[in-house]
Amino acid sequence: MKRASILIAAILLLNFAAFGQQPTADSAAGAATPVASPSIPTTAPALTTAPASTIPAGRAAGVLPPEKAQPVRLPRFEKPLVIDGKLDDEAWKDAAVLKDFYQIQPGDNIAPSKPTEVLIGYDSTNLYIGFRAFDDPERVRVNVPKRDQILDDDYVGVLLDTYDDQRKAYALYFNPLGVQQDGILTEAQGVDYNPDFLMESKGLITKDGYTLEVAIPFKSLRYKTGKELLWGIHAYRHIKRFNDEESSWMPRSRDRSGTLNQEGHIVGFEGIWRGRTLELIPSLTLSETGNRLRTMTIDALQSNPFFLDPGRFLNEPIKADPGLTAKFGITPTITLDLALNPDFAQIEADQLVLRANQRFPIFYPEKRPFFLEGVDIFQTLISVVNTRTIVDPDVAAKLTGKKGRTSFGLLVASDNAPGNFTEEERTDPAILPFIERFIDKNSYIGVLRLKRDVGKENSLGLLATTYNFIEQHNHVGSIDGRFRVGPQSTFEFQLLGTNSRNTFDTLTGQLTPYQVKNGFGYAYSYAQQGRHLRYGADGEGRTRDYRADVGFTRRVNTNYDIFNIGYYSEPNPNARLTSWRVINYASTNFDWQGRLQYWNNETQAGANFKKQTYFRVGFAGGYERVFEEEFGTPRSATVIGAFAGPDPERSAYLKNVFAYGSTTPNKQISLFVFAGYKWGQLDFDFGGGPKYARASPAALLDPNAPLDPGPGNQLELSANLTYQPTAALRNTLDYSKTRLRRRDTDLVAFNDNILSLRSTYQFTRFTFLRARVDYESLFSNIRGQFLLGWTPNPGTSFYVGYNDDLNRNFYSPFTGQFEPGFRRNGRTFFIKVSYLFQRNL
Repeated sequence: MKRASILIAAILLLNFAAFGQQPTADSAAGAATPVASPSIPTTAPALTTAPASTIPAGRAAGVLPPEKAQPVRLPRFEKPLVIDGKLDDEAWKDAAVLKDFYQIQPGDNIAPSKPTEVLIGYDSTNLYIGFRAFDDPERVRVNVPKRDQILDDDYVGVLLDTYDDQRKAYALYFNPLGVQQDGILTEAQGVDYNPDFLMESKGLITKDGYTLEVAIPFKSLRYKTGKELLWGIHAYRHIKRFNDEESSWMPRSRDRSGTLNQEGHIVGFEGIWRGRTLELIPSLTLSETGNRLRTMTIDALQSNPFFLDPGRFLNEPIKADPGLTAKFGITPTITLDLALNPDFAQIEADQLVLRANQRFPIFYPEKRPFFLEGVDIFQTLISVVNTRTIVDPDVAAKLTGKKGRTSFGLLVASDNAPGNFTEEERTDPAILPFIERFIDKNSYIGVLRLKRDVGKENSLGLLATTYNFIEQHNHVGSIDGRFRVGPQSTFEFQLLGTNSRNTFDTLTGQLTPYQVKNGFGYAYSYAQQGRHLRYGADGEGRTRDYRADVGFTRRVNTNYDIFNIGYYSEPNPNARLTSWRVINYASTNFDWQGRLQYWNNETQAGANFKKQTYFRVGFAGGYERVFEEEFGTPRSATVIGAFAGPDPERSAYLKNVFAYGSTTPNKQISLFVFAGYKWGQLDFDFGGGPKYARASPAALLDPNAPLDPGPGNQLELSANLTYQPTAALRNTLDYSKTRLRRRDTDLVAFNDNILSLRSTYQFTRFTFLRARVDYESLFSNIRGQFLLGWTPNPGTSFYVGYNDDLNRNFYSPFTGQFEPGFRRNGRTFFIKVSYLFQRNL
């Protein structure tokens, strides 16, 4: 405890004189993970029908009992099982049984509150898993959510490391009714729940808790072949009312980082199906779209600025858009995917985010199934592959798999989007000369990935991308690696080189003469994950001419480094204060000319309580500096420059205080709240849309003056409320507010309020009705999405949907003049249907 006190004092001392930025994505967002701060009640109701929970022999000494230290041999079932959740098939009597679980959160390998048994067997085509979760049936927390949304329920699941390489595993979880949540766990990257796998599951609430049956076709998995096939396995159970207690069949040492390097093993797969599978998913989307268009050309408006163009709303004819995706399992480890005119209409809209005062691009995650297949192999420290850059492909193909110790991926696509201009753009004489040579031209994209396992937990990889369009060519080459350098520590790195030929300046966003540019990038990450003391360092950098057109690049000509250190207390499941922690983050940015761009030092202190409740408070201080060459052409003898006045740079000292917390007192309600205030936040003088004119001194004298960035004070508020009155109905309300006021003029640079209301009614596991309404005050924009869906399995679906986009009391997009009342920007009605055909070859 003395060492902990010294560390805490040192961390607080680092920040006593300064405070500065909002919590980083890693610090604030990561705090809300389901198992961040769990605990259990002092007493739990006992069930006389359940076997007693015991601590397996040898646990205290850190020695695995024989049934966990040796691979568990699975029996082969003679005939397929009926998946009804009852566990009454005769074959289950011969199944291998995983029992004597360890509570790993919040307890440290102690006896769990409730016992669990996992039954496993197989036949020639399926792996069968049964769960017997003992509990009070009246207290089992279960709803009827849609797929991949079971984290508010009790649930059980497994991690299947089918290559036994301790790098990647299938994450398969199920709530007590058998609703599935599936994805891919990659060490150091976490779980990606976007991929969906074809399997069958059913669960039942019983007098002793609940039981569950799962059938996983071998053709849905990728796995190595050979005699005495060995798979890694973890089996888990989560109990929400005990503050998300997590128990595991295998113990988890807090003195060792990593998940799959502490897995158990199953063996005995003999005579399983190793054939080829062909999957075809034809799709058809029928849609009618309407958009608000201008009635006057740009030249006509410019020649007479007093003209008012009210616009007109044009409904396009009903459009039929057929598509086809195919998957061919060449071997159990190699898969070929093909998409012909795929239907990539997004069923799920992107989350609204603040767009005001943003210097850099905003990242949006991929949601399209074709690109999510095998996506983990393309992920690296720096986002070299971001498939959202492939907007509207007419054809795409992907080959992914693993051969021996080498994983590989090849992706090629032809994208219609760069040459797909609207009829309005094609016919406007003011626009046509600038786009004529690009009309109906495609871009061509290619990605190659190789990754080699080295030793037990290490890897080296190569990654190359190419993007080609008229006057825009980009090539990227990368080498990366991940190494375990100790029981608690890992190190990752990435080095990149880029070559571009284009007419676009990455730094300023200005057009330039067509020229060749070469760039360099790097990234590293070191993490030391101890039981109490944890620290690490991360960094990345990109030169001025770095460009990755198939990836995502937030900023160039910068180097970013961050060091973190924290102390985490020993959890006490029976106390009101179950655990606490103190963390410090110190970060800096500097450009490749050696000039400081930013530094920040942040301290957070947090406490975790029962009922899935936590609270965090923090303060920080720092400094930000910007240069006019990042905003436009730098000044010279003949050029005014991007900034007003004689100073080609701006800077401000930052201070920041914030607090946030979350609680889930029962299964109906969950609440998260964040509040923060920043002193010295720079206003970059972009203006806040038509509602908020530029608030700088230079803009007050001349609205067309160069940019005049300056410090201000920024208020940030956000909240998320989830209310589930019944097992089938779920309501979520999100609210965020960001307001920035300039110090020098005392004017509000912008004030944005974003409100999102989402309601989902789940008629059955596969049928749902969803309504979503988003409102953004900065642009007086209202968007609605209404969707009826039926999704019995991955690939087969039926959707009927309506999307609407309106403004209220806003400004015309054609003339900039104020328009009272509602104005519709666009709407779409669509019907989408797809069906999975699967055949074994």
